[in-house]
Amino acid sequence: MLYSLAGGGTLCGVAALVLLIVSTATDFWMQYRYSGSSANQGLWRFCINHKCHAHTITVAFWDATRAFMLLAVLSCLAGVVLGLSAFTNGTKNRRVRTGGIALVLSGFLALLALAIYTGVTVTFFGKRFLDWRFSWSYIIGWVAIILAFAAGVFQLCAYQRTTAEPAPSNNLDS
Repeated sequence: MLYSLAGGGTLCGVAALVLLIVSTATDFWMQYRYSGSSANQGLWRFCINHKCHAHTITVAFWDATRAFMLLAVLSCLAGVVLGLSAFTNGTKNRRVRTGGIALVLSGFLALLALAIYTGVTVTFFGKRFLDWRFSWSYIIGWVAIILAFAAGVFQLCAYQRTTAEPAPSNNLDS
């Protein structure tokens, strides 16, 4: 049961890591109409009429969202690596607990990034453009948050179970 909790946590962590990377790297966080053309934007660039351009203005919410998403990816990677390395030494290792904490932290950092992005997008673009919507990269980010939190909880439960169990005794009755 302990290996299944830690293994499930690691599996959820790997899925969260892949989804966080895809969500951070793609240009489909939001779609809207601009001058009669369809447009979309991501964290790094925006595209109008299938021509993509880098964001040229530095706005605090872009920088904060990018920073939190990159920190979430790095924290999730650390949690996955710690979770995988714990299988070599058994789940009684502190690496399981540290990996669980890193995965929960990853979910929290991504939650902060998406909360900032959501607040500014709804406030600014909701008033400026009538025909806009969040796109698939943004939704994948929310799924990654759920998976990162679940992975962290699984690994923390695996560590808690191992510390609560008494160590098996090797006494031989002779």
